[in-house]
Amino acid sequence: MAKASAAPRARDRDATEARLIDALERVLSREGFRGLGVNAVAREAGVDKVLIYRYFGDLDGLIEKFGQRLGLWVGAASSASASDGDYAARIQELLRTYLASLRSNAALRQILAWELVDSSPLMRKLDASRSRAVGAWFARARGDSSAPAGVDAPAVNALLLAAMHHLALREQSIGTFAGMDLRDPASWVRLEQAAERLLGCAYPAAGKKARIKRTADRP
Repeated sequence: MAKASAAPRARDRDATEARLIDALERVLSREGFRGLGVNAVAREAGVDKVLIYRYFGDLDGLIEKFGQRLGLWVGAASSASASDGDYAARIQELLRTYLASLRSNAALRQILAWELVDSSPLMRKLDASRSRAVGAWFARARGDSSAPAGVDAPAVNALLLAAMHHLALREQSIGTFAGMDLRDPASWVRLEQAAERLLGCAYPAAGKKARIKRTADRP
């Protein structure tokens, strides 16, 4: 009899944990880290706050669990497998899909913004979670392709990723950067064309074969 009742209880716990993680994401997206708290998350989820302590230990434990969601970091691209083409073509596609996730994911932008002013152990845990999740996704989507000899690919990719982070944050805050109106879709077409040219120079083997799909219609 005990075994028969154990499964429903386990399902109830899983459902409640998921509900709390979803609630945390909504609160974070709407109010940022300053508005995040046990009471706010429990209220958003419609459950007693004691369940946060019971299932996650504390709010930090809940946030750490939240950070393990791959979809948080790369959105719909999390299920992508290796794309066609050489290294440059695949990197361009990865960067394109990651940029689309950045521009559409308010919770991710809140995390990136908060990381700039907070080096707490919790933020370091979130950063480690992202590094593991994005690294695994990146390796899977890249497949067996490799960068051209003599190119420091990690450094090239890091520069472009950093630029994407900054531009996505500026789009949602001030709305401009270096004279470009980041709320104008045409600006993102220009930026993606520039990124394509930079990657073409860094990874010349692909040349003109690798073309970034436009995301000007992205939010």
